[in-house]
Amino acid sequence: MSGAALSSDRGPALSGISRDALILRLGVAILVGWLLLTIAFPLWSLLSKSFQDGDGHFVGLKNYIVYFSTPTLFGSIYNSVWVAVVSTVIVIPIAFIYAYTLTRTKIPLKGLLYSAALLPLFAPSLLSAISLIYLFGNQGLLKGFLFGGSIYGPAGIVLAQVFYCFPHALIILVAALGLADARLYEVADALGTARPRIFWTVTLPGAKFGLINACFVVFTLVVTDFGIAKVIGGQFNVLATDAYKQVVGQQNFAMGAVVGMVLLVPAVAAFVIDRMVQRRQVALLSARAVPLEPKENKLRDWALTAYALVIAGLIVGVLGTAVWASFITYWPYNLSLTLKNYEFGTFDAAAWSPYFNSLKMAALAAIIGTAIVFTGAYLVEKTKVASGGRAIAHLLAMLPMAVPGLVLGLGYVFFVNAAWNPLNIFYGTLIVLVVNSVAHFYTVAHITALTALKQIDPEFESVSASLKVPVWRTFARVTVPICMPAIFDIAIYIFVNALTTVSAVIFLYGPGTKLASVAIVHMDEAGVTAGAAAMATLIVLTALAAKLLHVFLDRFVFMRLQAWRRR
Repeated sequence: MSGAALSSDRGPALSGISRDALILRLGVAILVGWLLLTIAFPLWSLLSKSFQDGDGHFVGLKNYIVYFSTPTLFGSIYNSVWVAVVSTVIVIPIAFIYAYTLTRTKIPLKGLLYSAALLPLFAPSLLSAISLIYLFGNQGLLKGFLFGGSIYGPAGIVLAQVFYCFPHALIILVAALGLADARLYEVADALGTARPRIFWTVTLPGAKFGLINACFVVFTLVVTDFGIAKVIGGQFNVLATDAYKQVVGQQNFAMGAVVGMVLLVPAVAAFVIDRMVQRRQVALLSARAVPLEPKENKLRDWALTAYALVIAGLIVGVLGTAVWASFITYWPYNLSLTLKNYEFGTFDAAAWSPYFNSLKMAALAAIIGTAIVFTGAYLVEKTKVASGGRAIAHLLAMLPMAVPGLVLGLGYVFFVNAAWNPLNIFYGTLIVLVVNSVAHFYTVAHITALTALKQIDPEFESVSASLKVPVWRTFARVTVPICMPAIFDIAIYIFVNALTTVSAVIFLYGPGTKLASVAIVHMDEAGVTAGAAAMATLIVLTALAAKLLHVFLDRFVFMRLQAWRRR
């Protein structure tokens, strides 16, 4: 039976439409409405605001003309692109060699080295900037190594972005290098091809799409990141900090909207080019392919082991510096240990409440977001009703991938605060922060859910339809249990990212809903770097604890609820 059986009569029909079909159509309509409300409308509000003056009157392109004719504002575009290009050029080769080490050699401790490289994923982006200030700042332990230069400015931004973006590029490149057909290498060996030539003609072409994808990911992350530039950028203006200054510093919302739209351009351009490149990608493994097993080469393996240990050591060392500094009495003059830096009430009137607000917001975003994302993906992938609505829902679900968090946050400011919008009563509440976080991280979670759902044969829905089992019962008793590992993955992804994000929420908190990441920015602005490091350390430890819990639950699910997967 085909998937159209979902529309068969399973109960009392209403105007020729079965009960299940009516429920599914209603679900698609609600999903489209939700995505319009949380993604499309805020972005439209940002766009329209950029064409208005301070009183809300339409002024055409006047704001854009002012922006591009102001050298200090226009120069931030060049600064952002320049920093992003330099960071990408540095990150990609380092990450590629590290990924090659993990996938194509026989080195020991691969799991430990991979885990160490992923540590920055569990920290706010600005933690690496705080660490660099402790190492190379005006009172840094290693400030003499800068030979009279300053860490505050483009050099500091680039170094911090390298640490922050490295794991993002590494994940992509490990996936790209993890798949290879051993027959290509066997032919090359049989022909007596030199190792360097095999690398340039077989290995590199096979990973080119992963390399291109990693380049665009790193470029977009650097251009759109706010935290690092705010902490260590000094007087070096970039687009993200310009938007913050216009909105928070000068209350110039129209110009802030213009900066937001300008900030959207490089991110969208990178996204579009990346999609075009991926369309040309071909499968690297066929049904006849032979998986590549790395061969032992002692000289190469020892050299790459040393390389990986150095890179992993630098990552752990840089992030560990901030953790260590959070327990230091007075850096660098009194290095005795203390817990006074964790007495946040002495630095900020909100005391510990930002940390607990972050926990509550991230947990709610994970629970609510996972339910919405997975149910929405099910409606898009597994149903056959309202094809136009499902196409619109999928398009809207993919939109946040090309939208920087700072831009989406600005859109929420203008949309939720609009005088005509009855939702303006929620501005500054935890509800807005949760909804914004779910919308910000929707795309990756949506793709994860779609990937899991595509692996389930449509016969499950067909059989349930033939047995007249309600669609929601099939969803709850069959689809959800099968996809439980993916559901856990989505939940931990949303939780960790909601916990560590800065740019998406910097404009949206209220007096009673300040988040830990925002408190870090404010403490750094006030010169309380030790307090900022302490709050950042709490975020890292919480995110790591959540990941360890996820690993435990995942294994429990596979061992108990997923026993059918094992022979």
